[in-house]
Amino acid sequence: MSDRNASSTALGTLYMRAVHQLLDEQPRILDDPIALSVLGETAVQQIRDAAQRCRTPEACALRAHVVLRSRFAEDRLATAVGRGITQYVILGAGFDTFALRQPAWAQVLKIFEVDHPGTQAVKRSRLASAGLTMPPNAYFASIDFEHESLREGLLRHSISLTEPTFFSWLGVTIYLRENAVDAVLRSVAEFPAGSEIVLTFTQPAAGAASGFQSSLAQRVAGVGEPFVSYFAPEEIEAKLRGAGFAQVEFLSPSEAEALYFRQRPRDLPVPGRTAIVYALV
Repeated sequence: MSDRNASSTALGTLYMRAVHQLLDEQPRILDDPIALSVLGETAVQQIRDAAQRCRTPEACALRAHVVLRSRFAEDRLATAVGRGITQYVILGAGFDTFALRQPAWAQVLKIFEVDHPGTQAVKRSRLASAGLTMPPNAYFASIDFEHESLREGLLRHSISLTEPTFFSWLGVTIYLRENAVDAVLRSVAEFPAGSEIVLTFTQPAAGAASGFQSSLAQRVAGVGEPFVSYFAPEEIEAKLRGAGFAQVEFLSPSEAEALYFRQRPRDLPVPGRTAIVYALV
């Protein structure tokens, strides 16, 4: 990916959030109407025209994971704000729209969107085309995890390292080498007690899902963003504790079902494998 181009997978995530608004039943797992504005009317019509493809079992499963991870992270963030967190860092933000649709409780936050400069340039352009402006408490921070430490990048963007901070890191670890993942976790764990991270990881392929995972891996590799790192839950827990996190908890499929799927229609499947974890310093 060059500095002039956005991540294709980040755009794909934006499309999936938009599909959730347009085609999935209510109540939605994630209410994100801003995703439709960022995509634009032409793309929204393309989604409507492709509704049948968006409702295949594979598409629904992937979309369920995408909206679940954002909803869960935002719910954890709300809890963190309740205990006094005032700084939110979105690692690999892509086309995240939280800053643009933030609820009243989030207005105490300083929100930093961390990503590759190419993706951020395209996001700025899309926001301008949609007539959207970032709120005064939100900032772009361009950092390339593979070539710069998170600590160095945060300091360069004047992000306080002495405030308890909430981090979300969704849909990113699979694209990074293991040493880069470890470095980010160590940097986050250096923040003060009470800081928290919610992150996703991808387990090695197994069972019936292995064919779809292999197909997806081929597609993203074809656009220059290959899958690199897979981890079992126990490996992720060991990394988090080794980096210095005191509490590590996984969102299990049964917990996800009870929290987010049980009270809504069954158009989206409950994820069958653990892929979301949160950890506190």
